Amino acid sequence: MILLDGKKTSEKILKKVKFNVEKTINNTGRVPHLVVIIVGENPASQIYVRNKKNTAEKIGIKSTVIEFPENVSEKNLLKKIAELNKDNDVTGILVQLPLPKHINKNNIVQAIAPQKDVDGFTPENVGKLAIGIEPYFYPATPQGIIMLLDEYKIKIEGADILVIGRSNIVGRPMSQMLINRNATVTTAHSYTKDLDDKIKTADIVISAVGKKIVRCKMVKKNSVIVDVGIFKDANGKLTGDVDFEYVSPSCEFISPVPGGVGPMTIASLMYNASKVYV
Repeated sequence: MILLDGKKTSEKILKKVKFNVEKTINNTGRVPHLVVIIVGENPASQIYVRNKKNTAEKIGIKSTVIEFPENVSEKNLLKKIAELNKDNDVTGILVQLPLPKHINKNNIVQAIAPQKDVDGFTPENVGKLAIGIEPYFYPATPQGIIMLLDEYKIKIEGADILVIGRSNIVGRPMSQMLINRNATVTTAHSYTKDLDDKIKTADIVISAVGKKIVRCKMVKKNSVIVDVGIFKDANGKLTGDVDFEYVSPSCEFISPVPGGVGPMTIASLMYNASKVYV
């Protein structure tokens, strides 16, 4: 069994991104500038935003955080996004989710210029991905997983891959990216029948549902297991969708939690933020 070391791989990617940022600055005089918008005081969101800002600044990307109170109106949020879209100094825009219930998330995401949508969530970027055209940006977590698989030279083309989860952030774009790499993909969800049988026959299993779902004796021998889920168990310990202790002896590659997909998501986001389209 070989660990898919996201921490080590992310550090390698961030070094490349830093080099590319320096190259962009030297060649064009443009400094990539990521603006992150956060609404309210959600502790987890504040940690995520702080980590993104610190990582960006370490690799030479200018980073600005704009904070709004919990009761900010959707109109004012849209107004700020429109200003950032027109600001040529700003090359990337990210709105930290979740948003308060009185704000329509879709309206906010759709308002971001596709050329600055570093999350890859706007309809134009999603639509390009769906029809096999390279978008301005790929969603960070699926792109990070692809980077991790490529780092370990795991073959995607021709592989039978099971993606568990169909969220717009991970599951759906993950499936589409793998199809575009010539994999045969099954997307499973809460209505999927005989999930255990599908897990047993997949060459690669990517699970992103947030509950313990991939367990002992369920995986194919010498398979690849990617655990996207991260949550706290009854003892307060960070864990994922995969029962690591029991599954790991059966597979060839497996990502740990923490230290697997999480660091890759940040590295992937920084890769996106280093791009300058304006």
